Amino acid sequence: MKRLLFLDQTGKSGGAELCLLDIARAYRDSCLVGLFEDGDFRERLEQEQIPVQVLAKKSIAVRKSSGAIAGFLGLGQLIPLAMRVATLGRSYDAIYANTQKALVVGAIASALSNRPLVYHLHDILSPEHFSKTNRRLAILMANRSKLVIANSQASRTAFIEAGGNPDLVEVVYNGFALEPYQTDVRSPIGLEELEGRFVVGHFSRLSPWKGQHVLLEALQYCDESVSAIFVGDALFGEQDYVQQLQNQVQQFQLHDRVKFLGFRNDVTALMKSCDVIAHTSIAAEPFGRVIVEAMLCGIPTIATKAGAAIELIDPGVTGWLTPPGNAKELANTIEYCRQHSTEAARIAAAAQLQASQKFRLTETNAQIQQHLQARL
Repeated sequence: MKRLLFLDQTGKSGGAELCLLDIARAYRDSCLVGLFEDGDFRERLEQEQIPVQVLAKKSIAVRKSSGAIAGFLGLGQLIPLAMRVATLGRSYDAIYANTQKALVVGAIASALSNRPLVYHLHDILSPEHFSKTNRRLAILMANRSKLVIANSQASRTAFIEAGGNPDLVEVVYNGFALEPYQTDVRSPIGLEELEGRFVVGHFSRLSPWKGQHVLLEALQYCDESVSAIFVGDALFGEQDYVQQLQNQVQQFQLHDRVKFLGFRNDVTALMKSCDVIAHTSIAAEPFGRVIVEAMLCGIPTIATKAGAAIELIDPGVTGWLTPPGNAKELANTIEYCRQHSTEAARIAAAAQLQASQKFRLTETNAQIQQHLQARL
């Protein structure tokens, strides 16, 4: 197995980090995970006995929306960090960047250490997600790599349209260990007030582009027995959006139909307690981890018709797709599932079978290892 220096820009457990955790397990005896800030993700890695170091004293200030000036000012943080990564990288066969800031640091460190660069692309490189400056920088750095692993055809297409070298890209879907989704779990704490109601689950960090506001708007068009739980926190300074959601609850008089549960460790149990799970991103999703998790749990799944969601769900066969931002269509689909529970359960069972065959972690890790062996 290759010795890999994994890099990730955050210490928080987002979708890209959970994917990295799954990959790094297979390399725990020959890897190091370098994080650019501390947080619960470091704790998860340590619990799995995966070597990890926090490489920066404070998080990098550059954001996805940052322009050229902010990017230039961020170099004061990036260059010393890249030099440290280069020193570490000389002990490994490759530098494996898992996020965009990690890509920039990793590309510089790759040049300094003469170690090949691998980029795992978890983003849609489009104007909806990144500034023009950051898209150009990502392409410039990624085109220096030996391999770009895209987590969907949608992310691969956006990468190439932004100027990425198509010869570098291999599509490997995120993989999942199936056991947690196949075992019976206890009823989760915190849903007692919703007993007897039709519960719609939303599982994502609280962020405008994740579209929690769309589900809140949809609830006003649903039967009063329909309630919603929101699992996740605002991770990246998006507290204004949290207040917007609270204002919506008040505006639509949904106090007794909505629960915000924050970050939870019992996500599988919560999913299995739902009648429907809704994915409501208003911009194209690079993959949609929650969509696959809902399918693996055997719960009817409604997703936004954009990005990789189109690759994951066959409408009317393994789930439902609704237009981005269309609250009324979302409400209609929720109501269909409520009123046609037998049909919804049949579709959910078909989705569970397909997902368990298509998104096995063992297969994902085997594909990644094959690509690494072929390219490095």
